[in-house]
Amino acid sequence: MKANFRKLDKGLLFVTLLLTIFGLVMIFSSSNVAAVLRYHESSTHFFVRQVEFSAIGLVIFFLVINCLSAKWYKALSVVLLGGSILALILLRGYGAVINSAQSWFSIGGFGFQPSEFAKPAIILFLACFYGSVKRFKKWYYVFFPIIPCLMVFLLVVAQPDWGTASIIAIICMFIFFSLPVRNNYITCLKILTVMVAVFGIGGLYFLQDKLVETEAQSMQESRFTFANPCSRYQEDNGYQVCNGYIAIHNGGLWGVGLGNSTQKYLYLPESYTDFIFPIIVEELGVVGGSCVLIAYLYLLYRILVIARNSSNLRNSILAYGTFAYIFTHIVVNLAGVLALLPLTGVPLPFLSYGGSFAINLFFLLGLTERVSIENKNAKFKNDFKKVMGG
Repeated sequence: MKANFRKLDKGLLFVTLLLTIFGLVMIFSSSNVAAVLRYHESSTHFFVRQVEFSAIGLVIFFLVINCLSAKWYKALSVVLLGGSILALILLRGYGAVINSAQSWFSIGGFGFQPSEFAKPAIILFLACFYGSVKRFKKWYYVFFPIIPCLMVFLLVVAQPDWGTASIIAIICMFIFFSLPVRNNYITCLKILTVMVAVFGIGGLYFLQDKLVETEAQSMQESRFTFANPCSRYQEDNGYQVCNGYIAIHNGGLWGVGLGNSTQKYLYLPESYTDFIFPIIVEELGVVGGSCVLIAYLYLLYRILVIARNSSNLRNSILAYGTFAYIFTHIVVNLAGVLALLPLTGVPLPFLSYGGSFAINLFFLLGLTERVSIENKNAKFKNDFKKVMGG
């Protein structure tokens, strides 16, 4: 364990723990009013639950670093992806409908979202499959693993959850285009595949009335009307985004002080989940919000460093996949909050309340730190061979 700790990327570990602690503080600050007034719970209700989720996530994080051998990756990827597909299928008959989407299982008072577990499963599966290919000469090696990913995408669309489905598609595209393919024929097929995917997603959206019920369809369509939110204050998405604007405006440069937000008093319905960033800016100002963005940039930079230094393609894809996972969540969440993109209900890493997302985030970060360890082991072996050879 001590040997592994010395080989961890200390910068990534530090910013992970820092954002986790900061996220817990902000979840308490942003949720205490809603917990009492809306849900008639203790003011610490959501904070305590997020502490539990974070504790589970950190245990998984350190178990992956110290106990998960690379030889188990392939079997684990098949189990996770197969289990995710099965769970997504079972959702159609046994899932709970929340916000007009059948995306959750309710077990013992806790919500379980299979689509969140499908994201790291896809990253691990693609990393193991592509990492085992020596040369990408045949189109089969490039396109075959996309089939189960497409199954996951369609099952998530059918819930319907376009935010999560879009992130799954972006992660797959990111990995797809990062493959070291020099065959012109396959490169053309990759570009054609992206074009088909874009038109396919558009077609699925316009045909979704065949896939989902009218109420859910109406909810999803309303999300695509996102410009000028304050002119649509009576609509759900306009109301939320406009109150997010008010929170950001209230914060100014330095904020109104930690815990002193007014928008969390039920004006901003999702103040501790999707819309936690406006609360951060309201309480800590543009300075506080900028510090969060800087921390995110540093986190992503450390992941990219690990990816670039990877000793093999599998590890490289794992790190790049984690980068795509975190980066996409940040961009989609903030763009939705600022009305630059449709509001999709995507959580903000480390900061938004939620168990499924937090656990999977720590799992992927644990895998990335594991890649860092393997990179340093490989470097040590290469240096030793050079010394012995010399």
